[in-house]
Amino acid sequence: MCNIEKTILDSIAQEDDSFKGDGYTSLAILYLFFSLSNWLAPSFISFTGPRVAMVVGASTYTLFMITFLFPSTALLYVASAVLGLGASITWTGQGTYLARCSSSETISRNSGIFWALLQCSMFFGNLFVYYQFQDKTHIDKETRNLVIGVLTIVAILGIVFLAALRFMASNAEQDNELEEQHTGCGQALYALKLAGKLFCTKKMLLLSLAFFYTGLELSFFSGVFGSSIGFTSKIASTPKEIVGLVGICIGVGEVFGGGFFGILASKTTRFGRDPIVIAGYVMHMAAYLMTFLNLPNSAPFTDTTDISYLDPPSASMALVCAFLLGLGDACFNTQVYSMLGGEFVNNPVGAFALFKFTQSVAAAISFFYSSHFGLYIQLAILVITGTIGTVSFVIVEWSFKREHREQEK
Repeated sequence: MCNIEKTILDSIAQEDDSFKGDGYTSLAILYLFFSLSNWLAPSFISFTGPRVAMVVGASTYTLFMITFLFPSTALLYVASAVLGLGASITWTGQGTYLARCSSSETISRNSGIFWALLQCSMFFGNLFVYYQFQDKTHIDKETRNLVIGVLTIVAILGIVFLAALRFMASNAEQDNELEEQHTGCGQALYALKLAGKLFCTKKMLLLSLAFFYTGLELSFFSGVFGSSIGFTSKIASTPKEIVGLVGICIGVGEVFGGGFFGILASKTTRFGRDPIVIAGYVMHMAAYLMTFLNLPNSAPFTDTTDISYLDPPSASMALVCAFLLGLGDACFNTQVYSMLGGEFVNNPVGAFALFKFTQSVAAAISFFYSSHFGLYIQLAILVITGTIGTVSFVIVEWSFKREHREQEK
């Protein structure tokens, strides 16, 4: 849905002059509320537990999609804000539930499997979108409603399965302390205090630089990259249908990366998380370079006949970039989940909340500037923050390795 949001909103605006909704603004509002509400997520989950939090949060995703059946600028932006609130408890709940289902030996495997299953939506959803958008230069109302209707039904089924998950008790010391020594509002305030205390530690501040980059690259490949290809008229006779293929290739990269690191976790963990993150960084830098050569600077804004260094632009190169963006993102996120679930076992709720807070702040900033900065400036920002974020993650990983070696002695 995120991959096609701007394409759908632009088609609605072409049919309805009164509709002024913008995809980048919607996503910026979403991530702004997402970032702010992450500070409240630990308190909410301290009351409900991660399973209920996931069900409540997932319901806001479904409501957001339904609003596209009733186009309204005000409704779109209100739904974006509500989704931001729901997303914070969804993601923090998922991370907490994953940590409770895992041990230090299984967290890398489980993180990889979780990420692969999560990103299957990118593959199957965009495969469906590709066939629905095929040979269309304009996405008509009937096609839009069919796509949104099917995605909504799938989301409702997802909520049913989330509600059926078994209860997982906490095995973390600080979670037990939270449950045993604090009740009611005191429990919620204590959860917030723990999150704030964790955020001010050296390791979490360094990791925040890596989290920040994941937010920027997330917003780029999920909202800007696909739209830029769809707006580049010379890349194909019907560029809109390639948007679905882009999503498929991103999804294939994500699923391959998550599955690979899940299946081979016992082998990859022996070398640590840093080689995988560095590999993801190299893939992203290659994708940014090829995107710079392939797509025009004006591509993020609207349909354009401009070209970059390749004339005509290459659809095949764009799909390769999409795969590398997805695979690189899987490298970063599986290792972040592994680190947070494996190294911050005393406060996994706070750790995952801070991760999503920093990531969503970056995504909100990215979507705000995406409406104003050309493609080349956006790529430059990604290169700089990606380099800083990768170095920061590696420093923290090396620090944990030293601690483990000292404990073994």
